[in-house]
Amino acid sequence: MRVNDISMYKSIMELAIGYLSTRANPDNVVKYSRYFKEGYDAWGNGETDVKDVVALLEKQYPELTMPQVIELGDLLFKHGKYEMGSVACVLLKNRMEEFDKATFKGVKGWFDFGVSNWAHSDWLCSLITPPFIQNRIIGYHEMQDWLTSRSRWTRRAVPVTLLCLRKTEKPEDLLAFIEPLMLDPERVVHQGTGWFLRELWKIHPKPVEDLLYKYRNTAARLIIQYTTEKMSKEQKERFRKEKKQ
Repeated sequence: MRVNDISMYKSIMELAIGYLSTRANPDNVVKYSRYFKEGYDAWGNGETDVKDVVALLEKQYPELTMPQVIELGDLLFKHGKYEMGSVACVLLKNRMEEFDKATFKGVKGWFDFGVSNWAHSDWLCSLITPPFIQNRIIGYHEMQDWLTSRSRWTRRAVPVTLLCLRKTEKPEDLLAFIEPLMLDPERVVHQGTGWFLRELWKIHPKPVEDLLYKYRNTAARLIIQYTTEKMSKEQKERFRKEKKQ
């Protein structure tokens, strides 16, 4: 970071913290904390507060470049408060026309070192990461190193992002790509993987069932549970874990 950038980031952080903290709503923190098993460190602001902060920042700092948005996002996520990460997300979404491969690399950095809850993860995976693939900025195989990230949220991001391709890509190719996650140890990855498999199964049942049968004894039961959610009782029986003799 350049010295001038550091000074600007400090001012931006102070502005965001001051704006959001003075509009804190403890009742919302209590209300929403039950949805975050990993913890919910928040002021309790609503979406309007976050959007207002972004609008204020964009007005006061119109010179912000995309690389600066990525660096600023690093700081916003590392701050810890939920709303600060949300500010980063909205700032980036508003610059979608500037996305390039460097931006994609920066977003991976957010996942690796900043994203710490399912809400930010899935927000990014529904609104931010799919356009990189859909607009051919990257191919989905360029998420290969996401599969082996130390961050469970980065790994979860792969199947949730690939939901956007379930109707257009060969199911066998998608399944081969996410197969390493079938043995992932983390619950949040199990949920994301099972979600992807369930939605792909609705369109291409046989290849999904073939993969699920292969891992019926070794994959986390949560993956099996999510994937088979819409199956009949008789169909689910096929993927029941075999009892040890």
